[in-house]
Amino acid sequence: MKVFVIAGEPSGDALGGAVMAGLHALAPDVTFQGVGGPLMQAQGLVSQFDMNELSVMGLAEVLPKYRALKRRIAECAEAVIAAQPDVLLTIDSPDFCLRVAKLVKARSNIRTIHYVAPTVWAWRPGRAAKMARHIDHVLALFPFEPPLMQAAGMTCDFVGHPVVAQPVATGAEADAFRAAHGIGDAPLILALPGSRKGEVTRLASRFGGALALLQKSQPDIRVVVPCAGPVADLVRDLTADWPAQPILIAPDDAVAKRAAFRAADVALAASGTVSLELAASNTPMVIAYDMNWLSRQIIGRMLLVDTVTLVNLVSDTRAVPEFIGQDCTSSQIANGLRAVLAAPMAQHTAMALTMDRLGKGGEAPGLRAARSVLSHVR
Repeated sequence: MKVFVIAGEPSGDALGGAVMAGLHALAPDVTFQGVGGPLMQAQGLVSQFDMNELSVMGLAEVLPKYRALKRRIAECAEAVIAAQPDVLLTIDSPDFCLRVAKLVKARSNIRTIHYVAPTVWAWRPGRAAKMARHIDHVLALFPFEPPLMQAAGMTCDFVGHPVVAQPVATGAEADAFRAAHGIGDAPLILALPGSRKGEVTRLASRFGGALALLQKSQPDIRVVVPCAGPVADLVRDLTADWPAQPILIAPDDAVAKRAAFRAADVALAASGTVSLELAASNTPMVIAYDMNWLSRQIIGRMLLVDTVTLVNLVSDTRAVPEFIGQDCTSSQIANGLRAVLAAPMAQHTAMALTMDRLGKGGEAPGLRAARSVLSHVR
């Protein structure tokens, strides 16, 4: 079996690595071509080019790189058609991947599967119908997505969210983390300002301001910041003047990161899948996010939901406070942190429900995704 697989950012690389491992287990003769990062390469992929070229987010951010991305789209489509695989598996990054699939479908009958359903429940609902013109089957991360994809004309399986298979720290490991850094019983704030240069640049000063305001009422707070690899140096620079001398965790120290997640009393995080990682560790949170002004204006007018936090959406609650766009100010964030520190138990039910609905305790999502791929191709 021959699979051409494309991922465009680290989260897609993780999904790709897991489904490739599942395919190796279920179909030992499988071979791969395509584009991916280190986790996919560990499963035998030789990437056609550096996946990081595709890691662009936001309408304004994409425009300067449009021509280069367009060339890569054409290059990938030609490679797929030349390879004649049994299936083209595209993973997230819809602005890139779905354009490749469109070109491939226009010139071949190669089956196409897209991993991660478009968020039509949040904005631009017409994307599903457009996607159905060149995608045959969808692998969905959320249980409420298959009916939406099926209504648009595609088959779709809920395969579970990868967060339920990720390891989490034990209570003993969390205690050891606190002891190692001399935190004791002090309130520990986990700060997660993002993994992209643009969002870190926009959020770091607001996060720092919120923590400074919080420190006025709780002078003993401690702060820990796990650094994402692509922006580690930037995070180090932009947090240098934060209060309480933040503890920085290196990008490659996954053990310390998990321990920090579990040890924290509350997290202050950029919007995204990190809210699910926090829920897996049972860590209460405050979500804050802003984007480029132009992107904010355009996307803000298209939103169909009143929350962007995945824990709120999956649990069908609004337990997690969020401060988005013009509400993403240091003073409002600080008030949110105080409220969660005062009543952290309010979020625990929502977080447990979220994990249950995403498949915790069941078969690993990567293996479920592989089964779905094989079932569709065969």
